[in-house]
Amino acid sequence: MPDSDISFVVQREIEKTLLGGTPKYTRMDIVEKSGIPLERVVQLWTAMGFPLHTDPEAVVYTDADLDALRLLTGLTERRVIEPDMEVAIARTLGQAMSRLTEWQVGVVNSHIHDRSTEGADIDAVRKNAREVAAQTVPTLEALQSYTWRRHLAATAGRSIADPGEETTSRTVAVGFADMVGYTSLTRRIGVDELTELLEEFESIASNIIARGRGSIIKNVGDEVMFSAQTAEDAAHIALDLQDAYEAKEDMPELRVGLAWGPVLARYGDLYGSTVNIAARLTSSAHPGTVLVDTTMAEILQEDAEFYVKSLRSLRVRGFHKLKPHALRRNKKDR
Repeated sequence: MPDSDISFVVQREIEKTLLGGTPKYTRMDIVEKSGIPLERVVQLWTAMGFPLHTDPEAVVYTDADLDALRLLTGLTERRVIEPDMEVAIARTLGQAMSRLTEWQVGVVNSHIHDRSTEGADIDAVRKNAREVAAQTVPTLEALQSYTWRRHLAATAGRSIADPGEETTSRTVAVGFADMVGYTSLTRRIGVDELTELLEEFESIASNIIARGRGSIIKNVGDEVMFSAQTAEDAAHIALDLQDAYEAKEDMPELRVGLAWGPVLARYGDLYGSTVNIAARLTSSAHPGTVLVDTTMAEILQEDAEFYVKSLRSLRVRGFHKLKPHALRRNKKDR
């Protein structure tokens, strides 16, 4: 069976496993059974990242879809969340899960294709798809739930440890690390090489940030954004990242920027001037170096582990005079 046909059959079988049964409701059926107004149903559905079917009479919704809408709106009805948070929560969950499922589907598909030869008949492909989905999906779901609970506990612990601050505002170190020359590199290498490069970049970055007591805010291709609760932890992470990439001859060089200050924490992302400063310092750093802002430099100057050197002010977008400082390990500690 050709790969295109295999993919179609696999998609149908996986949909049956994942979507909570066979589709049996139209859009208005969902409205009538849930008691949720059509406008609100559409708003929440699209906020989660799901496109509306062009035909409103199409039977495309399942019992699981109905249950999910009831669960989400139930949070508002029980006053667990404010009404204006409902759409934001749906959107944040949708964006996070979309990225996660891209990877998970890749794992499942590659496993199914490995077991489905080109000469296999349609029944064999269906059987393989059902077996792989039955074996893989519950495991991924359990691991996903475990990881989410672990991260939830850690995040809650940090919030409880500092009850004096508002939950949406905190003072942290923000850092960016990006690969130098990534755009031009993508023009010279194939898809497989690019996949390996990004996998290694994310693997190294996530390991170092986790070991350094930091948190990954997001990965965007050639760049990772992270935070740390102390300036010292952020400095160690930045320098360890540079050391790791310096040891990798086949990897592009990194440039890293750090800033310390107040940020707005909103649905897993960070915003504010501190974030912008860290980003500008990153784009201004020379390959293989770490730049920090003045506030962080003043903190790190008190630590004998670090050497901080003041550099000429920068004129960058949004900041007329941004004062950068080069960060290195103190020679006596090397």
